Amino acid sequence: MTVPRIVPPKPRLRGSGPTARQRIVAERTTKTIVRRRIVNAIMTGVIALAALITTLPLLFILFHLLKQGAASLSPSFFTRIPRPPGEVGGGMANAIVGTLILIGLACAIGLPVGIGAGLFLADFRGSRLATAVRFLADVLNGLPSIVIGIFGWELLVRGRGYSAIAGGVALSVILIPMVTRTTEEMVHLVPTALREAALALGYSRARTALAVVLRTATAGIVTGVLVAVARIAGETAPLLFTALGNAFWSLRLDQPIAAMPLQIYAYALSADSEWHRLAWAGALVLIAVVFVISVASRVATRARFSGGAGD
Repeated sequence: MTVPRIVPPKPRLRGSGPTARQRIVAERTTKTIVRRRIVNAIMTGVIALAALITTLPLLFILFHLLKQGAASLSPSFFTRIPRPPGEVGGGMANAIVGTLILIGLACAIGLPVGIGAGLFLADFRGSRLATAVRFLADVLNGLPSIVIGIFGWELLVRGRGYSAIAGGVALSVILIPMVTRTTEEMVHLVPTALREAALALGYSRARTALAVVLRTATAGIVTGVLVAVARIAGETAPLLFTALGNAFWSLRLDQPIAAMPLQIYAYALSADSEWHRLAWAGALVLIAVVFVISVASRVATRARFSGGAGD
């Protein structure tokens, strides 16, 4: 039996071209790279177009509000109350103050409840009660605001009358689930080592949650609170059923009170052109307030992460 002879491959000479197989592989690689670059350029363009389409509605709204409402802004707009239909002038001073009062009431009622519930969900995340509270908070967060307004009317207004307190309670119902979920997520970001260190030093669980965990997550919670406040600042439906609105100065909490969303709604439905002008100005001021709150939340977020990086 003869053993087959193994012929060693011939060494390639210097300066000789690539083999046919190498040329095929190189051509395939080049085509693949070109195809990937084309697909990447197309998808980048699609994503950029999607981002542009996302911002276009806001830009159109801002442009239209500036066009219609900027000319109507004046010192009297911020210092005077509305005038009767047909008269020139007037402002929304009572509505601006009323909006601040309603937001203050909503925060006074909703923030302690929301932050406390968020701490509970974070510390007892595996319990049945925490699971049920989390689910109900998510459901409440998606509940239409007009349903909350009807709930506020049935519970607080019927038989008692419209009032600022009823409006604040209705807005707090919208505020609570957002603050609850934000607080829970921010507390989850606190390192477990901080809790264990506090417990090892003899802190109780409640003191650890309030003095260590909550203090560490304060910046993130503030961000969520500001976003929630920006949400309730423009709510109209709950206030229609609870606060009702007021064309005069009223700082009493047991009486109907003016609010910017209500005033804008009433002016927009009016046939008076002067009220239409004030409605555009009020919408511009309201969106400016929401914009300022959003910027403040961004600053709080940046301060949180920069502070965490420097520790």
